[in-house]
Amino acid sequence: MSLGRFLYRLADNTCANSTASQYRRERFRRFAGMIEQCPPPVNILDLGGTAAFWEAHRDMVKVEVRVTLLNQVFETRSTLDWITHVEGDGRWMTMFADESFDLCFSNSVIEHVGTLYDQVYMAREIRRVARGYFVQTPNKWFPLEPHFLVPFWQFFPSWLRARLLMKRDLGYVGQVQDYLLAKATVESIRLLTAHEMRWLFPNGEIYREKVGPLTKSLVAWRKSS
Repeated sequence: MSLGRFLYRLADNTCANSTASQYRRERFRRFAGMIEQCPPPVNILDLGGTAAFWEAHRDMVKVEVRVTLLNQVFETRSTLDWITHVEGDGRWMTMFADESFDLCFSNSVIEHVGTLYDQVYMAREIRRVARGYFVQTPNKWFPLEPHFLVPFWQFFPSWLRARLLMKRDLGYVGQVQDYLLAKATVESIRLLTAHEMRWLFPNGEIYREKVGPLTKSLVAWRKSS
């Protein structure tokens, strides 16, 4: 098996036995503990999530929940009465009043919203619309970049990353033959450090997911007040 295929299998969230799926399930177990500290029914906003994810993990939550999924576009919609779909942008959630939700959950989304400016706006909106939150993102300093699955990819200059993406598929990202589109693709993911997560969520705490001595992911969290 090639190194690339091995790394892809480790990071494959669609496989229940992959390392990535095991980390995701353990991550949700922590969030479920936060949910169960709130009086039911617990109103949850999931930024960028899917109904399939909640259906797969519902057994881990022992209290009644009402989940609002927010995405720019939904390809499919659940018919379950405890899941609501809202189309919108996590940087500008003007459809929600202050503290509309007990908790906000976001898994590997904030690194995709654009520049640091965009990430600041998303973090502000999360803190505004929810009394508590659980926001996970890959750690910039982890040696394996989790989208392109190339070691130390995030530290290469963007022109070099674009040129490499023009040559072949990399990780979850398909080959892009146009240079400007390839450059836009690689620059559309901005990984965060622990210091930046603390700045973005100053009223929360930072939890570090570890692989041995290395921090794989960062979680900014705050209990619902």
